[in-house]
Amino acid sequence: MQSILEFGEQREGYGVRVLNERAVRASAGILFLFAIISFMNAWLTGNFQPTRVFVVAFLIDFTIRIFVNPRFAPSLIVGQWIVRRQQPEWVGAPQKRFSWAIGFALALTMLYLVVINNVVGPVNLIVCAACLALLFFEASFGICLGCKVYNLFHRDRAELCPGGACEVEPAPGRRIGAAQFAVVALFAVAVGAAGARIAESGTPGVAASRASAEPAEAERCKVPDFAKALGHEEKWKLHNNCK
Repeated sequence: MQSILEFGEQREGYGVRVLNERAVRASAGILFLFAIISFMNAWLTGNFQPTRVFVVAFLIDFTIRIFVNPRFAPSLIVGQWIVRRQQPEWVGAPQKRFSWAIGFALALTMLYLVVINNVVGPVNLIVCAACLALLFFEASFGICLGCKVYNLFHRDRAELCPGGACEVEPAPGRRIGAAQFAVVALFAVAVGAAGARIAESGTPGVAASRASAEPAEAERCKVPDFAKALGHEEKWKLHNNCK
């Protein structure tokens, strides 16, 4: 029973229980994928049903992680399988548990708001954005934002952070210099200028002959009878880029 209800692994040479960071990042990427899909679906179509399903799945996954054993959490099982041929990177389990507790609290909040009470508003957006940020930084950069908060509430600072971030200061040669920041700034300016120019010129082939295009556009955006019969006129227009 003790081998089932435990958090992290006790491995030789490590003073704290550990987790495989590669599997953790893989699972974060999986959850982020489904989270962003459900979030954008709600944002663009107003359909919150996929979001409700994801919130329930997310809550179940994190309940198993925290209160049973991470080895039995579905997303971590899949993540571990995906990275099974990679060398494990062992990181401290205590700060991960704290970070996942934050995710669990966010999931409980969304369960109350979206699933139980069908609340739609800015609070949902803030909670979703926080959850997406945590998953994105974990999956993309290996940065555990919740683990950084862990140090604010615990005397014993986090050990064995991903990439040795808790123990190692960045070498001078790895710091970003002024020239590199300038390149990024110029790149952003160039992309912004290109976007503004494209927006001014309009879509090729449409702005060239607006008068002649309007009748054809009206014909293209004529809602078919089957969509009217289903009561899906607005959704048909949305999916076919018709205003």
